[in-house]
Amino acid sequence: MPEAAWFQLCERAIKAEVRGQYRNLKGQQFYFADFMLQQVQQARFARTEQPLANRLANIFTLYPLAAVAERRDLIAETRQHLAQLQLPRLAEAPLRQQARAAESAQLAQQLQPLKARLKPDADWREVPVQFVRGVGPKLAERLAQVGITQVGELLHYYPRRHLDYSQCVRIRNLKAGERATVWGVLEQVSSYSPPGKATLHILKLRVSDGTGKLNISLFQRARSAWLRKQFEARFPQGAQILLSGLVKWDKFSKGLSLDQLEYEILGDDEDFQPGQMPQNLYLARIVPVYPLSEGLNAKALRKAMAAALAAYAGRIQDPLPPALRQQQQLLPLAQALQQFHFPDDQAQLQAARQRLVFDELFLTQLSLQYRRKQREREQSGLQLQTRGRLAAAFLDQLPFALTQAQQRVYHEIQSDLRRPEPMGRLVQGDVGSGKTVVAVLALLEAIEAGYQGALMAPTEILAEQHYRKIFDWLLPLGLQAELLLGSQGARRRREALARLASGEAALAVGTHALIQEGVNFARLGLVVIDEQHRFGVKQRALLREKGQNPEVLSMTATPIPRTLALTLYGDLDVSIIDELPPGRQPVETRLIKGASQRRQLWELVRQELDAGRQCYVVFPLVEESEKVDLKAATVEYERFCHEIFPQYRVGLLHGKMKTVEKDQVMRAFVAHELDMLVATTVIEVGVDVPNASVMVIEHAERFGLSQLHQLRGRVGRGADRAYCYLLADKLSDTARDRLSVFTQTHDGFVIAEQDLRLRGPGEFLGTRQSGLPDLTLANLAEDTEILERARSLSLELMSHDSELLRAEHALLRAELQRFFARQSSWLAA
Repeated sequence: MPEAAWFQLCERAIKAEVRGQYRNLKGQQFYFADFMLQQVQQARFARTEQPLANRLANIFTLYPLAAVAERRDLIAETRQHLAQLQLPRLAEAPLRQQARAAESAQLAQQLQPLKARLKPDADWREVPVQFVRGVGPKLAERLAQVGITQVGELLHYYPRRHLDYSQCVRIRNLKAGERATVWGVLEQVSSYSPPGKATLHILKLRVSDGTGKLNISLFQRARSAWLRKQFEARFPQGAQILLSGLVKWDKFSKGLSLDQLEYEILGDDEDFQPGQMPQNLYLARIVPVYPLSEGLNAKALRKAMAAALAAYAGRIQDPLPPALRQQQQLLPLAQALQQFHFPDDQAQLQAARQRLVFDELFLTQLSLQYRRKQREREQSGLQLQTRGRLAAAFLDQLPFALTQAQQRVYHEIQSDLRRPEPMGRLVQGDVGSGKTVVAVLALLEAIEAGYQGALMAPTEILAEQHYRKIFDWLLPLGLQAELLLGSQGARRRREALARLASGEAALAVGTHALIQEGVNFARLGLVVIDEQHRFGVKQRALLREKGQNPEVLSMTATPIPRTLALTLYGDLDVSIIDELPPGRQPVETRLIKGASQRRQLWELVRQELDAGRQCYVVFPLVEESEKVDLKAATVEYERFCHEIFPQYRVGLLHGKMKTVEKDQVMRAFVAHELDMLVATTVIEVGVDVPNASVMVIEHAERFGLSQLHQLRGRVGRGADRAYCYLLADKLSDTARDRLSVFTQTHDGFVIAEQDLRLRGPGEFLGTRQSGLPDLTLANLAEDTEILERARSLSLELMSHDSELLRAEHALLRAELQRFFARQSSWLAA
C-alpha cells in the first residue's frame, strides 16, 4: 500500500472512532484497536521511526482497557505521532494540493448536470449535500470525511450531546459545585511547559464578561512545535468564547475555573459586548454538539443542518402509519428530527429522542423477526419424534439430578425439535451451570430419531474436554463418539471420518476441523455450537451444510443482559440456565490493597500450592507501557519465576503467542505440570481445571465486571474451596463501587446488567462478540422500556403482515429495505 494511502486509511479509522465516541467500534472484520494494531505491525518504518512505531503498538494494545477519557488522550497522541511520521513525507504537498484542486473542480463539473436533472419530488435522502444552501464544494468535501454525502445522512448525523446555553450566568454569580454556562472575551492567552515535562503543553486562558474573570487551563500533549502553534491559534486574544462546565475553585490561580469543560470560539458575526448576551439561532438556547473532524467547523455544520431542515423537512414522509404512531405516542419523524437538532426546550428534546430511539430499535427488531420468518419459509425442521429412551438412560447413569433450570431448558429444546419449523435457540448459562449436559440430552434426541449429532468448540483443548466427558457418558449407552481436530494424526483422522461417513459413529466433537472438506456425515440431524460467538456466520453455515437442514442449538457461557440478547439474538429463542448445581461452593472474593495485604496474599497462595493445588495470576497488559503505570504479564512472569515463587513451576500465557504455543502451555497446566499460570485475559473462556483454586487479578479496576466474572469462573470447579483476589491500590469512587458489586454477588446476570450500565454494549462485548447493530442513539442499558415496546410491536406486525404488503405499510417496507442495506454486516452475523 502506498504510504499516503496508509496514512489516509489510519485517519479514516480514527475519524470513525471519534464519531463513535471512543467506543472501540467494530468494523466489518476488526475492532478499531485491533485494526490499528495490525496496520502498525504491517507498515514499514525507517530505523529512526521505530520508537514511534513501538509507541503506537503499545497505544492500541492498551486502548481496549482504557476509559473513554483516556482513549481521547490516546487518540490525540496517535494523531501527533502520525503527524510526526508524515512530516518527512510532505515534500510533495504542493503537488497534492494542485491535484486536489483539480479533483474538486472535476467534481463540481460532474455535479452540474445532476443538479439540472434533480427533480423536486426526488427522495430527499438522496439529494447531494452540496445542494443544501450554504454548503459549497469545500464544506461538502469536509462533510464527506465524516461520511455525509447526502441530505439523509446529514439529518441523521445526530448530536453527541446538547449544551443548555439558554440559561447563562454572569461570572460574578458563579458558585463552586454547580454547572454553568458563561459568555465572555478572551482577555489573556499564554502557554508554557512545566519543567521536566517537555511533551506537556498548557494553555492558560483568562475570560472576562464585564462582571468578573475566569481562569481556564487547557492541556495538550505534543512534541511538535507546529502542533502547539496550531492549538494556540484556535484561541486568538480578544475573541468571544462560550464556556460550559462544572464551576470549581482553582487553588493555583486562587479564583474560579471550569472543569469538564465544553467551549466554542464565536465568530466575528456575533455582536457581543461584555455584560451583554448575543442572540441568534445557535446561541442562548439548547445547542447541539456534533462529532467533528479536522477542518469541519461546529458553526458551519449547525448552519448546514438548519438549512437542510428548513428546505427538506416538508418532504420527509413518516414510515410509521399514523395509527401506529398515535398508539405509541410518538412525534412525527420530521418534527422529531427538527427538535432533536434544535430543541425548543428539554421536554421537546426528550420527546424527539424517544421517537428516534424507537425507530432504531423498532427497525432492529422488525428486521430480526423478518429474518426469522424468512428462515422458517425457506427451511423446514426435521420434527424429531422420540420417546426419550436414550435421554432417560443417560439421566439414570448420572451421579446427580438435573436442576430445575436444566429440566426447563431441556423441555424447551424437546418442544423445538418436534415442531415443523427449524429450531433457532440460544442457551445461556453461567460458568458451571451444566450446559453440556443439556446439549448431550438434545443430541441423544437426534440420535434416537436416527440421526447423527455434531458439537463444535472454538479451541482444541475445549473440544478435547467435551469429547472426554461425552465419550464416558455415551459408552454405557452403546454409542460411539469421534474427535476431529486439526492437529490429530492422519491415520486417526481417516478412521474417524470413515466411521462418521458410514453412520457407525453417532456423534462428532471437534473444532473448525468439522467443517473442512472430506468430513461427511451419514445423516447429520443436530448441530450444537459451543461459544457460538467465537465462530463466523460462514463457519456456522458450513457445518449446517454437512447435513440436510440439521437443527441448530447454540450455547454461550457469557451471561448477556436481556436488552442486549434481544438486540443480538432477537430472531432466536433464548433459554437461560440460571441455577447452579447443588453443592457447588461460591468462590470467596476479596479486594486486596496495600503492600502488607499483598504479602499476606502471596503467603496464602504458597499454602494452596503446597497443598497440591494451582493458581492463576492475570494481568491487563502483555508488555509494559510508557503511557500507563500498569504491570504486565511478561515482566511479572520473570519476577514470579526468580523472586516470589522460584520454587514452583510457573507458566506464561498471553494473546500474542502462537496458537500451538498457547495450547502447549494450557495442556501443561491442565496436566499439573505447572503450579501457577501468569496470563492475560486469554484464559477468560477456557477449560476446566478442577485443581485450580486461586485466581489473582492485578489492576482489577481495569477490567469490566463481566470480564472479572468470567475470570473468577476459571476456579472453584472442583471439590476444594476456591478464592478470587482483586488487587487494586488506587481506586476512584466509581471503581470502588464497581468492585463492591462484584465481591457481593456471584450471579452472572446481575453482574452483566450492572456492567452494561457502566460500560455500554460495545465495551461490554469487547472482542468476544461481533454483530452488534449500529445503534446511534439507543442505549441498551437505559432504553429497556422502548425496546420492549418495539419488540412487541414488531412481533404483532409480523404475525399479521409478514411481508409488509399492506398499503399502510408501504413506506415502512421501503424503510426496512434501506435498513437491511445499511446493516448488512450485522444481519449476516
